[in-house]
Amino acid sequence: MKKSETSFQRGKAWVLVFLGEAFAFFALILFLRVQGALATILILLGLGACWVVYNRFSTFQDRMASAFREAKGFASLLGLLFLVSIPFLLRDAPYLIHLCLTAGIYIMLATGLNYQLGSTNIVNLATAASYGVGAYTSALISKHLGLPFWVVIFAAGGSAACMGFILGLPTTKTKDYYLSLVTIAFGLIVYLLLNNLQFTGGPNGIGDIPAPSLFGHSFKSELHLFGFKLPFHANYYYLVLFFVLLYTLVSQRLSFSRTGLTWNAIREDEIAARCAGIHVSNYKILSFCINCFMDGVTGAVYAHYIGFISPENFQFMLSVVVVTMVILGGMDNVFGVIFGAVLLTLLPEKFRLFNEFRLLMFGIIVIATLVFRPQGLFPQKLRRY
Repeated sequence: MKKSETSFQRGKAWVLVFLGEAFAFFALILFLRVQGALATILILLGLGACWVVYNRFSTFQDRMASAFREAKGFASLLGLLFLVSIPFLLRDAPYLIHLCLTAGIYIMLATGLNYQLGSTNIVNLATAASYGVGAYTSALISKHLGLPFWVVIFAAGGSAACMGFILGLPTTKTKDYYLSLVTIAFGLIVYLLLNNLQFTGGPNGIGDIPAPSLFGHSFKSELHLFGFKLPFHANYYYLVLFFVLLYTLVSQRLSFSRTGLTWNAIREDEIAARCAGIHVSNYKILSFCINCFMDGVTGAVYAHYIGFISPENFQFMLSVVVVTMVILGGMDNVFGVIFGAVLLTLLPEKFRLFNEFRLLMFGIIVIATLVFRPQGLFPQKLRRY
């Protein structure tokens, strides 16, 4: 009897997981496919209503959370299957695959920043700088030394991590908005250097960056899988998906590690953390290095995908956008950060008529989130060991 009850509960959990993920996947594809501002607004209102209803019924929330915990393996496999199928469903619309790919790049940047903004409460506004250092390092090494992409990504991440170490040293003596000002100044310095140094190409940037290749297959050529012909964007989509999954796994492991707990202790009370024997400066610098390493790898992926980079790709506005994604999604919650990155990547593309007011839109989103839901749309959950 107990065995049959256990099987029934497991089957029930699987059904709830399937319905939840299928609804999210269908909503994403519908949102990508729909055309026009009015239809987009109607879909957003419908999703917003579903979100409000979901938050009002705590019993249903508990059941869904319990189902995902019980069927964790099934949920992961099903989610991966849905993500892998996106290029097949959008093979007639390469631009939509490009949008998903761009969302993945922002997820990578936001996941790295979450170590600082979410876990340690360090408002780092130099994301564009570390992102740009990684992109330029990868592009220069690939063009002048001819090394493959799979080698230069480590150089890109390492150079950005070194920049993060240099940036972290002066910030250990500052906090709050003083620390933010230091990161802003550092980002502007990097932008000016990229714009004026001769070997970086100055304002003209660097072009003809070679595309990655794997087992003789160039990422700039079409992808043939299971009898389907996919546009070349699918190659980069799966590359970005690999890194997103890797970043997510690392974030989850770090969150439950001693390092993640130490970062949280610094976030809650820096003085108490020092009294407990934590070397606050070392752990702050560590968060800078990890964040910048991930930004550098992301910059390498972006540079080899686009094929051309210039200082204009790494302006201060990019840092503001990534900070907004982390705040909106939910600080120190990797899945909330992913949601925030996807939402703030797709929304501006759907409302291109208001592109001139993009900065205003991000400002309104940040203010509204801080006023009405300061913990983000998906706040951090208590750890379960």
